[in-house]
Amino acid sequence: MKILVIGSGGREHAIIRRLAADRPAPELHAAPGNPGIAELATCHDVSVSDLDAQVSLALELAADLVVVGPEAPLVAGSADRLRAAGLTVFGPSAAAAQLEGSKSWAKEIMAAARVPTAASVTVTAFEELGAGLDRVNPLEDVPFVVKADGLAAGKGVVVTPDRDAAVTHAEAVLTAGGTVVLEEFLDGPEVSLFCVSDGTRVVPLAPAQDFKRALDDDEGPNTGGMGAYSPLPWAPEGLADEVVRTVAQPTIDEMASRGTPFVGVLYCGLALTSRGVRVVEFNARFGDPETQVVLERLASPFAPLLLAAARGDLSTVPAPTWHDSAAVTVVVACAGYPAAARTGDVIAGIDAAEMLGTHVIHAGTVRDEHGALLSAGGRVLSVVGAGEDLEAARVLALAGAEAIALEGCQHRHDIARTAARDAQSDPGAPSTSNTQSASSAGSTPGAHPASDAPSTPIPDEGASA
Repeated sequence: MKILVIGSGGREHAIIRRLAADRPAPELHAAPGNPGIAELATCHDVSVSDLDAQVSLALELAADLVVVGPEAPLVAGSADRLRAAGLTVFGPSAAAAQLEGSKSWAKEIMAAARVPTAASVTVTAFEELGAGLDRVNPLEDVPFVVKADGLAAGKGVVVTPDRDAAVTHAEAVLTAGGTVVLEEFLDGPEVSLFCVSDGTRVVPLAPAQDFKRALDDDEGPNTGGMGAYSPLPWAPEGLADEVVRTVAQPTIDEMASRGTPFVGVLYCGLALTSRGVRVVEFNARFGDPETQVVLERLASPFAPLLLAAARGDLSTVPAPTWHDSAAVTVVVACAGYPAAARTGDVIAGIDAAEMLGTHVIHAGTVRDEHGALLSAGGRVLSVVGAGEDLEAARVLALAGAEAIALEGCQHRHDIARTAARDAQSDPGAPSTSNTQSASSAGSTPGAHPASDAPSTPIPDEGASA
């Protein structure tokens, strides 16, 4: 099988690395790829924004499957153009990708499908802000949640107890010509669940949790994600099945009924609240860095799953199976990230990190004319460790991150720390942990505490993971 993956980030490197582990291994191509991907696939100098060139390349290669990784080309219609050229594509149409491209439209879909989510108000004018904030947070006894309606690379969200800060962020979005979604604050821990869909059926992957804040103990500004882990020992049994039943399948059914079937990955960002599972957001693609840990644990072949979904019939492949081991990834970011990311610095230590037993995913790297590896983005690398339990995996991932040599780089030291500790002390008990401070603007897109274990006991009424 010949597979072309569109994209150049950590998500795409993780996807290609897992595809390369299939037996027999497919012939892999990437556009444009990155230095890490180039070790596993043939890279082609085609931008993620050049949709015509993507079609031309896929036809030239006679690709059996095209996987579109990032959200921007999906929303722009990459999958539509590829399908129109007769290619088999894993990724939603531009219309279906609006589940990520427009938060207000996603809310409309969830309301029609009766999917539980945070109450919200969409604001398009400055004079509507005050009444909107009063509606979603009338007592002002919890933080305000303000989201840019469109794509914002995971950084368009502010969660703050300061009403003035909430208004400032909303006004900035409106001034830029955008629309604002105001939401009620959701309590409880976050869970990320990828659901593969063929347009009709839904197959869940393993749950994961990511960490959005830049610094340890959920301090600092919001980022695209500083680490993740899987499995979630504190999550209720049967969580994935419950999310499919109450969230993913109703959403896929609603999309199909509107003539916009969703083929690809529906990323369900969830809050396990004291009132049950609530959807925080949908994405129309694999998330980063959760993909790194979820695919690390995937035991069954990956390419047949993606191909079956792209062909419209997931019933032709067995359900995914999973290794019993745990996986933790720690993101190594450049100096100044996220406010003023510095690029162009030399990267070393990857071989040393992998000699420890980790594998290193490239997210923001490039080679110069002399072949030196340089930083080229805010989140530069993602170091993945696997072990028999979370503690073993996180110790390994941290050791690998410490081995990376990049001037001024930073990484968190607490990824999966609380979950690992609580799993060792009492594997069957719900955990408690430090929760993210809501006093910092730019909080996690989840708009609620984003720690690595529940801050309140999780109800047994059907929750998910």
